[in-house]
Amino acid sequence: MPQALLCMSHSPLLEHTNPPAEVKAAVDSAFDQARAFVKDFDPDLVINFGPDHYNGFFYDLMPAFCIGYEALGTGDYDSWDGPINVPTAISEQLAQYVIDQDIDTAISRKMEVDHGAVQPMEIIYGNLKDKPMIPIFINSVARPFTKVSRVRKFGQAVGEFFKNSDKKVLFIGSGGLSHDPPVPQIATATEEQRKFLTEGRHPTAEARAARQQRTIDTALAFAKGEAEIMDLNPEWDKKFIEVCKSGRVEDFDAYTADDMDAQAGHSSHEVRTWVAAYSALKACGDYEVSYEFYKPIKEYIAGFGVTTAVIK
Repeated sequence: MPQALLCMSHSPLLEHTNPPAEVKAAVDSAFDQARAFVKDFDPDLVINFGPDHYNGFFYDLMPAFCIGYEALGTGDYDSWDGPINVPTAISEQLAQYVIDQDIDTAISRKMEVDHGAVQPMEIIYGNLKDKPMIPIFINSVARPFTKVSRVRKFGQAVGEFFKNSDKKVLFIGSGGLSHDPPVPQIATATEEQRKFLTEGRHPTAEARAARQQRTIDTALAFAKGEAEIMDLNPEWDKKFIEVCKSGRVEDFDAYTADDMDAQAGHSSHEVRTWVAAYSALKACGDYEVSYEFYKPIKEYIAGFGVTTAVIK
């Protein structure tokens, strides 16, 4: 079993809101399953497909894909703050291979990675310094979006690179599922918001705290049915997970940005990280999903899912 997969939702609200005890217990149990799976697989290398929430990537330059040669955590929502253990030489070889497959990707020698990408590693390992990890950014919040079919092909190229690797490789997809948190949209943003979306790097502690508190307040209101954001869509979420389980990764191509916005919320595009991860695993061989968890959780503003998969 040289390759395996873990895809999971993330939420900056895990430590900032209190869902019912039985819901929290269910999520904690799912995390325990994920930890046990990764411990048993014991990867040599993690390939982490993650989004960003205008902490590391902004509209001054917004790539569809970016492979990190070196990286550090931004520390938002008390997430990992500092250097990440990236095997630079392998990242360089991976990027060249992907480009040689006629799929353009950006590269970064100083990628800044926020909670959306680092949370799975923090949950599994507690840090981002012990296990070598290649961070791969998938644009999941900033229009215009590349077609989902292109995300699939990008993930496929990444998987092909590692198909015959002498290392055990774990593909992680972090994000989703249906959710519509209060992230500004460029089409409707105020001038102040447009400035933030374009050049909002390294905010003051006060500005970051205020931004984070707005999200926390929205989650609390959403749980009470009082927030003016889209509701979660469990039916959409479950159908997406069924595509993941089917192994027919080409079925991801049917998803379009407009439909995702309308049915599952503006941040449902984070499932692009799952598309890339499952497509990478599929490139290594036929797979089967070995664990599945799903629960719509308003306190986390997310249709919350966890899946693991292995090569048959």
